[in-house]
Amino acid sequence: MHRGYVLHAKPYRETSALLRLLVDGLGRIDAIARLGSGKRSLKSVIQPFQPLLFELSGRGELRSLSQIESASPAVPLTGDALYSALYLNELLIRALGQVQSGESLFVPYHQTLMALAREFSQTPLRFFELTLLDELGCLPSLTLDANGVAVDAASHYRWLPESGFLAGDGIIPGRVLLALAARELLDADWPHAKRLTRLLLQPVVGDKPLMSRQLFSKRELPTNQQ
Repeated sequence: MHRGYVLHAKPYRETSALLRLLVDGLGRIDAIARLGSGKRSLKSVIQPFQPLLFELSGRGELRSLSQIESASPAVPLTGDALYSALYLNELLIRALGQVQSGESLFVPYHQTLMALAREFSQTPLRFFELTLLDELGCLPSLTLDANGVAVDAASHYRWLPESGFLAGDGIIPGRVLLALAARELLDADWPHAKRLTRLLLQPVVGDKPLMSRQLFSKRELPTNQQ
């Protein structure tokens, strides 16, 4: 049996669904699953953020899913945590494919969902983005600059694509680079960290806007936060 999460599902023919999955040890997998009908329908089980156990068959780009069951209760996500989890799913769908499947991302993804469910924070999102970049071979050194010099916490850096970070007139504090490298991020550094990971992820996700970001920006906020 394999374990995994549904990243996205859409109807396929009358009683099936086309699934984009993140599978432990395999990474991104696309598969067809028969949902059935009536009381035996699996529609309520095959949902994002529901840990699943299943069998996979086939070896092409589109596999078949069978013997599907829930591995545990769905991860309880609401509010900003839910929007953030939707962002993770869209990010993985954009970033992963047949060439880069993300075989080692299942556990970090699961841990990030659980962290978001306990208490919403941007910190797990930034750390998962770094893990994804590292998996794809796109994460530059956060402790050495483009010239191989140790990053100075008191300096500011700018990002040079395909080269690294360069000290001088940049807007990224060195302390934030070092904090991300150590996976220790202060709440006050969230804006800098978010700006940085967006820069690094842009070549991975492309220029098309992420729907989850648009949904997050349009969410209803308390009056005092609008």
